[in-house]
Amino acid sequence: MNEPFQVRPADLVGCRYRLRQRLAHPEVGPTPAGQSRQAQLAAARALVFAALPVKRAVGDGRGKAFVRVDLAPADTSEELELRDGQTREALRRGAHLITRAVLCGEIDGVRVVCEIDVLVRTDAGYLPVIVSNHRVARKDPASLALMVPTGRLGLGAPLEVQAKPRHHTIDGYTLAMAHLLLGEKASGRGGVIGQDRERAYVGELARFIPPLKRALEASIPRSPRRLKQCATCRFWPLCGEKLEEMDDISLVFSGGRGDQWRERGIHTVGQLIDADVGDASRIAQAWREGVPVLKRRGPVHVPRADVEIDVDMEAYLDQGAYLWGAFDGEVYHPFVIWEEVGGEAEERNFTEFWRWLMARRDAAHAEGKTFAAYCYAAGGENHWLKSSAKRFDTVALAEVQAFIASDEWVDVFAHVRQHLVGTDGLGLKVLGPVVGFTWEDDDVDGEASVALRRQARRDDEAGAEARATLLQYNEDDCRATRAVREFLDTGAPGLPLL
Repeated sequence: MNEPFQVRPADLVGCRYRLRQRLAHPEVGPTPAGQSRQAQLAAARALVFAALPVKRAVGDGRGKAFVRVDLAPADTSEELELRDGQTREALRRGAHLITRAVLCGEIDGVRVVCEIDVLVRTDAGYLPVIVSNHRVARKDPASLALMVPTGRLGLGAPLEVQAKPRHHTIDGYTLAMAHLLLGEKASGRGGVIGQDRERAYVGELARFIPPLKRALEASIPRSPRRLKQCATCRFWPLCGEKLEEMDDISLVFSGGRGDQWRERGIHTVGQLIDADVGDASRIAQAWREGVPVLKRRGPVHVPRADVEIDVDMEAYLDQGAYLWGAFDGEVYHPFVIWEEVGGEAEERNFTEFWRWLMARRDAAHAEGKTFAAYCYAAGGENHWLKSSAKRFDTVALAEVQAFIASDEWVDVFAHVRQHLVGTDGLGLKVLGPVVGFTWEDDDVDGEASVALRRQARRDDEAGAEARATLLQYNEDDCRATRAVREFLDTGAPGLPLL
């Protein structure tokens, strides 16, 4: 990268063009969803900072000095440069903990800036520690990981615990960048505090350095390309307008899906239409005409049963599933908790849902009827069905796995993809209007539901409103799943053929 950018770790993940937009349009603030994520992370950092030691405890040698330096938050380039100087001064003083540290410098000729939540002095050098809203490790009796309790950072050595770390690219880039900027003061290790704010998981950083350097070497695109994350990006209004001016092929085939056409010299939607290369050209023409969905040729089929249940699940981040909704064609049945997930309440709720679902299946079988439960894009439901069975003893994992593998558990999305083609995806919110279904609140999606879940735990009017919104959102998704499969069952009438 031979450009005068000051690169942050986040600039190296996902859309690389975002860096140009961030520097060119500082006036464009975060989206509401982005503000919510920032608030979540700020709250997490506050909890961690409050838990960090401020002095030595009994047994640590209380007569010895313990230096903790708390720096102020930095937002502007000038503030970042100032915090870099303050961080390096604290390093020279040998501070045991430095919070909100900032390091600026160059890596292989690229100007970079790295914000580190905590720099921890160890016998081997400084350990960069970051706070994340990801789950960064899971309990695993077959694995060992190094961990330092948050309240012992700067005082205690890592302990071996039975856990399996989970790697996230942005975390690896941040810690590797901090390691390189620390230079001779680096310990060679880094730490991450995830959703369990009481534990910092520690690991070696050498394996993250080569991918970081490759990412820094990559050139920054000079024009946008539509990617999946554009839907939630604050710069999409700017990029979308530019892409339409360019008539860029990524408007139809996002990400790398259009590379095969670019390699043939086809860069615009118009060129793809004129090329007349079969389905791709017809999809481009449909997009140009504002047609959201096309039907593939041939008969349309989706499994049906005498007793049908449509299921939708809501999880809070990757901490646990708090809502299992089921619609039986007449009544919506929510199995929900508003307490913390991961404990007895979640176990009780999941067990109640599972036993209710199996009771409906068993009753159907007893009457000589067929049974099927449906969901839309089964990945999430399958994960939490199996995860819940693994974590809790009240439902056998083998029973859950057998059900998932059976013909009585139907992924409607798989049948949608078999018979339909979308010019802008085939998500449930895309198909809803096509099949005549409308949501009570179109603004709620998976990301918004995370913020609503936090609000729903409040014991006030706002909490009650959030709970009602989440239940309505889940019920609508259950009903929309049924509406989509019934539309398929009638042959997807009215859709133009591909």
